[in-house]
Amino acid sequence: MPEILIYTANLCPYCTMAKRLFDRKGVKYTEINVDSKPDLRQEMMTRTKRRTVPQIYIGDYHVGGCDDLYALDKNNKLDPLLAA
Repeated sequence: MPEILIYTANLCPYCTMAKRLFDRKGVKYTEINVDSKPDLRQEMMTRTKRRTVPQIYIGDYHVGGCDDLYALDKNNKLDPLLAA
């Protein structure tokens, strides 16, 4: 299973929804809360070219945000990514 990385922020409902989807699938992930240190938000923006959270990586694949994650799941493309 590839490593899953989620950049999150406090009180972000979309971050919570993304984590819940992974939890329902029984998938472990690494959470990086960008509110804890300003440098982490800059790291996220440099890496993803986006300012919003969550930003999700499955292995080297940049999924994007919560809507992107749920779209992958709806189109039956998430489980193959998780199984790779």
